[in-house]
Amino acid sequence: MRRVAASVLIGTTIEWYDFQLYGAAAALVFAPLYFPNVDPLAGTLLAFSTFAIGFGARPLGGIIFGHFGDRIGRKKVLVMSLTMMGLATFLIGLLPTYASIGIWAPILLVVLRLLQGFGVGGEWGGAVLTAVEYSSKGRRGLYGSLPQIGVPAGLLLSTLVFLAVSGLPDDQFMAWGWRIPFLISIVLVGVGLFIRLTLTETPVFEKVRETRTEARVPLWLAIRTYPLQILLAIGSIVSTGSYFYVVNTYALSYGPSAKTFSRNEMLVAILISAAVAAAALPVFGALSERFGRKRMILAGLAAMAIWIYPTMLAVDSGNLGLLVGAYLVGAVFFSVSYGPQATYIVEMFDARVRFSAASTSFQIGVLLGGALAPIIAAALVEATGSVISVAVYVCVMSLISLVCVWAISATTIARGSADLDDPSVAVTDLEKQQG
Repeated sequence: MRRVAASVLIGTTIEWYDFQLYGAAAALVFAPLYFPNVDPLAGTLLAFSTFAIGFGARPLGGIIFGHFGDRIGRKKVLVMSLTMMGLATFLIGLLPTYASIGIWAPILLVVLRLLQGFGVGGEWGGAVLTAVEYSSKGRRGLYGSLPQIGVPAGLLLSTLVFLAVSGLPDDQFMAWGWRIPFLISIVLVGVGLFIRLTLTETPVFEKVRETRTEARVPLWLAIRTYPLQILLAIGSIVSTGSYFYVVNTYALSYGPSAKTFSRNEMLVAILISAAVAAAALPVFGALSERFGRKRMILAGLAAMAIWIYPTMLAVDSGNLGLLVGAYLVGAVFFSVSYGPQATYIVEMFDARVRFSAASTSFQIGVLLGGALAPIIAAALVEATGSVISVAVYVCVMSLISLVCVWAISATTIARGSADLDDPSVAVTDLEKQQG
C-alpha cells in the first residue's frame, strides 16, 4: 500500500503540475507571446480559450484510456497517460513564439494543449481506481483522496516554480524564464514512471481478468447499465471545475489587470491555499468513512456556494491579508467536498466498467464546469464591471452539483461498490441485470 500511495500521489502531482502550468502561463504570458496582434482583452480571452481546449480533450482521453483501463488493466494506462502528458509539457517549453514562426505558434500550442488534456483525461480514473481497488474497506476514503491531493499539490508545485522564475526581470521572464517550469517537468515524469512501473495490477481487476468477464465495450455497457448514475456524477463535478479555475486561473489574471494585486501577490495567495488543500484533503477523505461521503460533499458544496462571494470581493479589495484569508478558508471548504468525491464516484460503478464510467463522468463534469470558467468570468466582469457576477456564476454551479449529489441514492453506491469487497459479486449482479 505504501507503493500504491506513492504511485498515485507522485504520479497525479506530476500530471497536475504539468496541466496547471498551462493555466498560470495562459494567465500571464501566452496572450502577448502567442496572440500579439489583438487588443489585451481579446488576447487574454484567446489565451484562456487555448486553456479551455485542454478540457475538451479530457473526456476523449477519459473514454479512450477508460476503455483500455477496463480491457487491459489500470497500470498500463497510468504509464501511458503520464508519458503523454510529460512529453506534451516539455514540448510547450520548447515552442517558438508568434514572433518566430507566425500563425504556427498558436496552432502548435493548441495541439500540445490537446495532448495534455488527453493525457490527464486518463490519469484521474487510473489513479483513483488503483488507490481504491487496492485499499481495504474502511480506508477507501483516505486512499481515494490521495489522487485528489495531486490537484493542489500540482498547483502548489507549479505556482512555486512560476513564482521563482517570475522574480526575473520582465524582459527575461517573457523571453525565456517562463519556459523553465515546462522543461523541468521531464525530470519529474521520469521519477513518476519509475515508481509506477514497480506496481502490479489491482486485485479487483485481476479477478475480472481471471474470470474472463471483461466488457467488450465498457463505456457502452456502463451507459446501458448506469445511465442515471453517470448523469448525476457529471453534475456533481461541475462546481469543482468552476470554483477551482475561477479562483486559481481567472483571478491570477484579474488581480494584475485590475491593479488590485501584483502577479506575485496572487501567486502567494494561491500557493498558501494549495498547501492548505493538500494537507486537508486526506483528512476529509478519511473522515468520510465516519461521517459519510455524501453528507460531507453536500456540506462542502454549500460552503463553496457561499464563500465564493467573500473570495471574489477579496480579490477586488487590494488587501493582501483579506486575499490570503479568503483563499485559505476557501481551500478548506473545497477540500471538504473534493476529498471524498473521487471515492464516492468510483463506488457507483462495478469493476468491469468502472474506469470508463468514472473517468468519463469526471472529465465531462470538469469540462462543463472548468473549461469555460475563466472565459465566462472575464466576459461577466467586462459586461457588468463587477466581480460579484463571477461569484453568482460559481454559486449557481455549486448549487447544481449539490442537487445532483443529493439525488444519488445509497442503494446505487452499495450496488456499484460490491466488488470492492468481493470482486465476483458485481460481475454476477451485472449479468443478472442484463438477463
